[in-house]
Amino acid sequence: MIVKNTFKPEILAVVPAAGIGKRMLLDIPKQYIKIKNRTILEYTLTTLLSHPSISHIVVSLHKKDNYFHKLSISSNTRITPVIGGKKRIDSVLSGLLNPTNARWVIVHDAVRPCLSHQDLEKLISIIKINKIGGILARPAFDSIKYVHENKKISYTIARKKLWHALTPQLFPVNLLRFCLEKSIRDNVNITDESSALEYCGYHPLIVLGSYKNIKITFPEDLVFAEIYLKEIYNM
Repeated sequence: MIVKNTFKPEILAVVPAAGIGKRMLLDIPKQYIKIKNRTILEYTLTTLLSHPSISHIVVSLHKKDNYFHKLSISSNTRITPVIGGKKRIDSVLSGLLNPTNARWVIVHDAVRPCLSHQDLEKLISIIKINKIGGILARPAFDSIKYVHENKKISYTIARKKLWHALTPQLFPVNLLRFCLEKSIRDNVNITDESSALEYCGYHPLIVLGSYKNIKITFPEDLVFAEIYLKEIYNM
């Protein structure tokens, strides 16, 4: 499916895929688990390739990755593999150091294969109204508990202004590179790209994303991913 859009900013996509997925309890990284004869990473890359504004994709891989080059999608001329780092922030920065003419970058988790074309388009469209960028996110509906190390609940956090951060996250290339480099120099704990911008005093926008845009973390997530992928790809 190709998204029709007359507004076409040139965008680089960075996909950090250097993780080894310990919580999946498997002998392969979770991005290479297959759902209906296609790996999770292939679904992720296919969706990004389908958008006309995404000119190139950089995939940050583990230095000992022996799987990516075996995928047919790895030969796509719009995809460049690079070596990632120990932490997510290092892998994303590695992708940003690849030469590009794009002014904007989208960072998307390798293991979020159920990104819809509608959500991707909604996020990209904020470029017309915002110079800082933004992220897909969902409001927190469950009660959020602050818990001590002994697993005893201390108190309940008010959830009215709390959101679950998703990906993709979209920012100007130079701004994200600057904020990531500063965060690394200052030894700040960065869990996503938005938190690097927040540390540097910027305030990205929130864009409401679909609940189906799940991150594959535990084995049970595969069941839901297969259901959602059937809807997206009419499998």
